[in-house]
Amino acid sequence: MIINNKKGNVFMIILMAFILFMVGMIVMNFLMPEVSLTRIQLNCANPGSISDGTKFMCLMTDVAIPYFFILVLSISGGVILDKVLV
Repeated sequence: MIINNKKGNVFMIILMAFILFMVGMIVMNFLMPEVSLTRIQLNCANPGSISDGTKFMCLMTDVAIPYFFILVLSISGGVILDKVLV
């Protein structure tokens, strides 16, 4: 016999999405010092003395944190919307 408790399922999905969001934010705290270290090693503060490829790597390194934040938000929001609206 299968019991279908929609309110309980929605609560569990929202709780799981919240936990997923929190884990993503914790991982981002470990990612931020590595991005700063990479910027220092690539000498991104002095764009006049680096090559075009290094400038591109500096730009991609700068985009890593916002991209990861958007990724975590979209995954946790997608989990909620997939289970709640369907």
